[in-house]
Amino acid sequence: MHEVSPPVLSVDEVPAVRSRYDDFTAVHINYTLQIHNSGTFLPWHRHFIWLWEKALREECGFTGTLSYWNWALWPNLAASPLFDGSETSLSGDGEFNPDEQAAQLTPAPGQTITIPRGTGGGCIRTGPFKDWIINMGPFNFNESHYNSLPDHSFAYNPRCLVRSLNDWLIQTYNNQTVVDTLLASPDIIEFQNILGGFPNPPIPLGPHHTGHRSLGPDMLDFFSSPQDPAFWLHHGMVDRLWTMWQDADEMYRRFALNGSSTTWYKTDTPEVTPMTMVEFGVLDHPRPLYELMSPRRGKYCYSYT
Repeated sequence: MHEVSPPVLSVDEVPAVRSRYDDFTAVHINYTLQIHNSGTFLPWHRHFIWLWEKALREECGFTGTLSYWNWALWPNLAASPLFDGSETSLSGDGEFNPDEQAAQLTPAPGQTITIPRGTGGGCIRTGPFKDWIINMGPFNFNESHYNSLPDHSFAYNPRCLVRSLNDWLIQTYNNQTVVDTLLASPDIIEFQNILGGFPNPPIPLGPHHTGHRSLGPDMLDFFSSPQDPAFWLHHGMVDRLWTMWQDADEMYRRFALNGSSTTWYKTDTPEVTPMTMVEFGVLDHPRPLYELMSPRRGKYCYSYT
């Protein structure tokens, strides 16, 4: 098994953890350098959102199921029932921040993409999360290239949740054509490349990344993005599309894996296999990947429409 960061042991040992919700963010931070742009990304996040639904049911009296954010249905984010700022939404845009700037990204050598700024950039002021306080981060994206967690990983830094809705990203990289292209992937390598826009993207940036970026800086945070409640529905959509892709060819896709066990597909750690173990800190005991590959086996029993 590859070396991982020391697990998050308890609320008392993490200064920033002030709630059960914070446990989930702290665990995500703790394993960020193993669970993104790696062979463990899809199964790890499948189990992570399942653990979130389990906690809602067993600890919070929730009787529903975790839903998903179908990106292509709502090209205008502010018109979506998820982000229209109503009392039944996940809250809306942030206040307008004149200091927010357009971003320039280089997804491949010689290729530059200019992303227009969003429509907010400040604290959320509408809907049920208008007074939501988040306690961890922010992180510099460059820190995701490190071999160990930053010193401030679990520092207590209370502040408001910031959003900046960006329709351009959703319309360009999360539309139905992109979804169909993803589902038509012939193998897991192509599926990962399209979804993540890395390392050889046929579609620059990828709908996983742009879904995060379309909601602003806190949802985009590589380490602490679960602090935005939209994280769970965004990853519900990722898991839905992976499930649909797997179901299309059970024999060859159900246990298809690709990549090493560290972020950015680093070659100094082993290629993942169904026997690779992944960790979940205080949320669950370590699991082999083979337990996480089907939503209808083992502890799982769910399907998507």
